[in-house]
Amino acid sequence: MRRTTQLFAKTTNVVVDRRRQVALICILLTVVFAPGMALLESEAGSDQFVDDIPESDALDRVNQQFDPAFGNNEPTTQLIQQDQNVLDRRGLLSMLETAERLEDRDGLRVESVTSPASQVALELDPDAETIEQQREAVERASNGDIERAVQAAGDDPTFGSLLSNDYNSESGTASAALGVVTHSFPAEADLAEIQTEAQTVADRSPGEITVFGGGIVDNEFESVIFDSLAIVVPAALVTILGLLAYAYRDPFDFVLGGVALLMTVVWTFGFTGYAGIPFSDMLIAVPVLLLAIGIDFGIHTVNRYREERMQGVEPEAAMRTSLQQLSVAYTIIAGTTIIGFLANLTSDLEPLREFGIVAGIGITFTLVIFVGFLPAAKLIVDEWRKKRGIPAFGTQPIGAEGSVLGQILPSVTAISRPAPAVFIVIILVLTGGAAVYGSGVDTTFDDEDFLPPSEEPAYIQYFPGPLQPDEYTVTETIDFLSENFETAEDDTITIYIETRMIDNTALRSLERATVDPPSTFIEEDGRARTDSIIDPIEAYEAENPAFAQLVSDSALDGGQPNRNLDRIYEELRDSNFAGFTNEYLTEDNRATRVVYEVRSDASDEEITADARAVADRYRGNAIATGQIIVFQAVADEIFESAIVSLAAAIGLSAVFLIVLFGLFLGRPSLGIVTLIPVTVAIATLTATMRFAGIPFNALTATILAITIGLGVDYTVHVTHRFHDEYEETGNVDHAVTTTLRGTGGALTGTMATTALGTGVLVLAITPLLGQFGLLTAASIILAYIAALVVLPAALIVWVAIVDQRWELLLVGKIRNIQNSSNRKSS
Repeated sequence: MRRTTQLFAKTTNVVVDRRRQVALICILLTVVFAPGMALLESEAGSDQFVDDIPESDALDRVNQQFDPAFGNNEPTTQLIQQDQNVLDRRGLLSMLETAERLEDRDGLRVESVTSPASQVALELDPDAETIEQQREAVERASNGDIERAVQAAGDDPTFGSLLSNDYNSESGTASAALGVVTHSFPAEADLAEIQTEAQTVADRSPGEITVFGGGIVDNEFESVIFDSLAIVVPAALVTILGLLAYAYRDPFDFVLGGVALLMTVVWTFGFTGYAGIPFSDMLIAVPVLLLAIGIDFGIHTVNRYREERMQGVEPEAAMRTSLQQLSVAYTIIAGTTIIGFLANLTSDLEPLREFGIVAGIGITFTLVIFVGFLPAAKLIVDEWRKKRGIPAFGTQPIGAEGSVLGQILPSVTAISRPAPAVFIVIILVLTGGAAVYGSGVDTTFDDEDFLPPSEEPAYIQYFPGPLQPDEYTVTETIDFLSENFETAEDDTITIYIETRMIDNTALRSLERATVDPPSTFIEEDGRARTDSIIDPIEAYEAENPAFAQLVSDSALDGGQPNRNLDRIYEELRDSNFAGFTNEYLTEDNRATRVVYEVRSDASDEEITADARAVADRYRGNAIATGQIIVFQAVADEIFESAIVSLAAAIGLSAVFLIVLFGLFLGRPSLGIVTLIPVTVAIATLTATMRFAGIPFNALTATILAITIGLGVDYTVHVTHRFHDEYEETGNVDHAVTTTLRGTGGALTGTMATTALGTGVLVLAITPLLGQFGLLTAASIILAYIAALVVLPAALIVWVAIVDQRWELLLVGKIRNIQNSSNRKSS
């Protein structure tokens, strides 16, 4: 303990005695880190979370090994056409003219365009190979010819899949159609730029055609983050700076505090840029956290310094006293918080691991800046002001005796003072109940989490021009596709099986697995409704009698063929069903997929559980996949990571606090006491999330780590100040009152500034950021209440136990009993 005290004393002396060198070094480091911010690259959307998820890897193999219904696996652009009837002359020509104009743009490098219009044109003229020829075929055809061509094209199952759900094959009408544009460009080409240019072409073409594709989606994923930040950052800055101005009440201290906060952000994200870590949705939480911790450290440093100065202590001596006391608390806070965030390294999700690393580094930088730069700069500025006779504008600390806040804060313990032990027991029981209730919080993961709302909030119209966001179309387009088209991912899951499909039992095992499906699967005659390699076999049987005979001869006792399977597949690939076959069977006959239809009213969690059970029925290596299952797997991983990292963070924090309180103060048991309010805040927060219907998602999963960080921050300040006051006077009432006035006042300023500053995230365009801001503000308020209401009672109980002052638990008022000579140490 003596060595650690000497270490903090030496650190304090360096900062105070060599303040100019310390400030200069910090400024130079800021200059070094600043260019790293320019190296930051953004990473948005759901793709960043699915890496290394087994179900996602399986889906990638499905997409790579099986031919899609149209085109190939190269990036494609979709043309979404809306009209009164997309299959009449005008509708067909609108699609073909747009496709022709796209083809004429060399930069778009259009390889082919598949659409209902092109299929109808080929019915009119089978030799019309180019888009221009197809357009001319439609232009010279009569209305009767077009109607007959539409009827003929309808015999192809792929024709109807490119038309909206209101497609009527008898009347030949549909209100919407899809065109699939395949490009031939290098992998490094900017798909978003190409699809944006394609939209410009479509806007100048006849008809109502919307361009859609992965590039546009990714572009809007990224744009919505930066547009949201462009709105919330100024709002947060105005709020934070306004409250900081009140907290400091001195323009010089206000500027110093702001510069120190800016330095933490520059250091952290400069390091992030140099390290090559992309700025993802998860990292949005980091600047919020750094501001919260930095504001807390800054206000406490200035507040504690002012307390000493009000007693007539000279500046250097006042800063030595303040730093020697606060640096212990700061070190405990930083160390515990870093451990809490590094607990995210236990996650299998890379964005969560990166969040833990960047947050841990950021807290380390925050500690260095607010123990080094801010105190040094404060002394330099005060010395400069004194020489020039510039008065100090704000000299009183927040919560000073005689102020309104100084009178209110000590009274918050009124509820616990009559019986602190009983109060703590009641709190712990309620905390257990909240934890049980909160454990049922929903977990979700969906592309929609990252998208802007389909309609912009009404308050956006009041923002000035520079803050006006881009016009977003992706959400509206996705909703339109979902409502009007049946896509392969709508209400389906896929079982991917790696096995020898030429084995005699292969097809029969596929059929057996469809018997007696689970409740979430759509059933027909006791079997699941599926699409598999059996479908092209049956379709070709109906068309080709010779093939039908081969299939019949290959089934020795009826049912599916159980011999000659290699010959059956070969026949299929030599027919016009080759593409249909390759949708479900790989060319080497060693892998297949079965697509199951599932009920739209079933939850993703239920569907995933049933799909995995069905996958276990198959021979060979089978895994359930598809968008529903991949997203549910990510949601499960996020929740599991949050719980595991929470347990690791609390466990490691407890050990760390016990060691540090024992090392620094000789009171290891204070480490356990300090965590009690933190667990109360966490349990209450999860219960609040469930009650408010806010799920754990890609961003809110970080809220538990933030709650631990802020909770430990607040409680360590209270515990450390209480210990110092109690050790000095032996008077529990005095220790509680002084702590609540001094430290409680600083915490009040911190809480108000950070809660309101982060709460403005509700103004963000994307709901994901809005939920995060709301929860962050809630976690700050809960941590503050727990630190000022629950912790004092816990500390009184601690004193009663370790010092055997049982009267503190038995009387209705804490009596002013001086510390006796026979006090025991913990």
